[in-house]
Amino acid sequence: MNYIDNKSSGATSNADTLINQPAAYSTSLPPTEILKNEIEEMSRVRQRIADHMVKSKDISAHVYTTTEVDVTKIVETRNNKKEEYFNRHQVKLTYTPIIVSACIKAIQEFPLMNASIDGNNIVHHQNINMGVAVALPDNNLIVPVIKSSEEMNFLGLSRNINNYAKKARSNSLAPDEIFGSTFTITNPGIFGGLFGMPIINQPNVGILSVGSIEKKPVVKETEYGDAVFI
Repeated sequence: MNYIDNKSSGATSNADTLINQPAAYSTSLPPTEILKNEIEEMSRVRQRIADHMVKSKDISAHVYTTTEVDVTKIVETRNNKKEEYFNRHQVKLTYTPIIVSACIKAIQEFPLMNASIDGNNIVHHQNINMGVAVALPDNNLIVPVIKSSEEMNFLGLSRNINNYAKKARSNSLAPDEIFGSTFTITNPGIFGGLFGMPIINQPNVGILSVGSIEKKPVVKETEYGDAVFI
């Protein structure tokens, strides 16, 4: 009503002001060309990996647990010994054989983890055939298998892990070198991941995922009370 009265008297209202304002300058950008998606055919290796992982989820109920481990002494020992180790054996001292060695001892204490499912049967394996996942330059993944790993000393594990990694990256692994694992280790920590949730490598019943090593403050109990360590 106020608007009608004002119009009759010739007065200008707020509505008039808004209506008579010039159109605002458009700040939108002109339409751009829509880029076409790139389509890449999956390699046979990548297809097989995908099929294997999907089937594993259908076969096994995946349950995860995460544990932090203090590796201060391991890091110190490796840093102090790696040059001497290489000069003596011509093999780089990496964390992988240390992890594999510890995993072998854990499996020997809990042998049920070194089993596989065959239909309605549980197969308890006498030897620990350790699968160690290796990332390839083309972003694929392959798992060479160290047969009877429990029979090897530390140097033997180091040599086998190093040789299999080289063969994997040069695409020269034999068929029998990638089959028959009874347990598998994967290491997303090399990409900076704190932990991973890997898919079990069938027909194994378990898989160990190793995260990155990080410095962090930790409270420890001492004879003098709690203390903070890094």
